[in-house]
Amino acid sequence: NTRVLANLPKKLLLLYSIQYGPLAIKIKQHLESSGHDIISFEQVLGCSKLSEKNSKTPILLVGSGKFHAINLALQTNSPIYIYESGKINLLSKEDMSKIRKNQRLALLKFLSAEKIGILVSTKPGQNRLKHAKALKNKLEKKAKKAYILISNNLNLAELENFQLPIYVNTACPGLAYDS
Repeated sequence: NTRVLANLPKKLLLLYSIQYGPLAIKIKQHLESSGHDIISFEQVLGCSKLSEKNSKTPILLVGSGKFHAINLALQTNSPIYIYESGKINLLSKEDMSKIRKNQRLALLKFLSAEKIGILVSTKPGQNRLKHAKALKNKLEKKAKKAYILISNNLNLAELENFQLPIYVNTACPGLAYDS
């Protein structure tokens, strides 16, 4: 549906989740042929980071749901357009306001917690065991008890088994927004 693409900003980043690669290529070709300047065209993961030079450019994300969009939006103040099922939706300010409020609440909970779990993934590109160990040492110097929990696939429901009041996620940043 090319009509829905017409009102996008003329300069943008075009990002896509892997299963939408072929569709993203078609959208890129259409946008470029209609005068849009695609600054960057790339696949995103939940843990993708925007480069500083691109952090102010509007984003068109070809994908489904808000998982990737939220991660990207937390890195920028630029609008995030989501192309899904032939429609474009703008990630709302209300969505972002709610997420930022939850972040502030989590920070307050972290600061007051005496026990803290530190989540580590064994997946390549997400393994930050070195950072987790450094954080554990810092927390213990502040008289907090820290536990490093290592897994290949982090299942949030399994965390209930540990009865810790808060967890620090060193794996995929999108995990925090998935629940």
